[in-house]
Amino acid sequence: MKHLPLKGTQKKRRNSTTIARAPRGTSIEKRPAVINDRTEFGHWEMDCVDGPTKNSLLVFTERITHKEIIFSIPNKKTETIVHCMNILERRYGKLFRKIFKSITVDNGSEFSDVKGMEKSIYRGQRTKFFYCHPYSSWERGTNERMNREIRRKIPKGTDLSIITTQKAQEVEDWINNYPRPILNFATANELFKAEIQKISKIF
Repeated sequence: MKHLPLKGTQKKRRNSTTIARAPRGTSIEKRPAVINDRTEFGHWEMDCVDGPTKNSLLVFTERITHKEIIFSIPNKKTETIVHCMNILERRYGKLFRKIFKSITVDNGSEFSDVKGMEKSIYRGQRTKFFYCHPYSSWERGTNERMNREIRRKIPKGTDLSIITTQKAQEVEDWINNYPRPILNFATANELFKAEIQKISKIF
């Protein structure tokens, strides 16, 4: 067991949560059933993977395909998070709103600029953010699970200031091209590309 990336021990899932404070934005309690049931593509979870310095990794995980997007960021300021959202919107253009229908995050201060994250660089609202209950990381279970895959390549305690954009891309590619049992041994990239093709036919 010691040679396995996961040692066979799992934390007990919590079925209830005591709310310590109100969420920074729309609560996960108001998240539609199609997101909770994973019956619709385009709903993501987002988190930061931290190290001993102010540098961090901003990580996006799609809930159905498990597609991973990783940004190496110099800090966790709200403007840095908004900047990454802007990059993604430019990258996917008119398809962005179909690919990123919603994003679920925790109540970290880096995600406090709800308006900035939701506002399109073009016009209107680009996506919808939902906030987990405080201290309830299991409500972003897919994201948390994929963070453990990142730690296989970038161990805990690594100085993230040395993680270049190229290195982050290498880790992202490794995760997205790794056949996974939960995906019936398909890769995240294969499933993601299939969903993009479906969307592209609409436009």
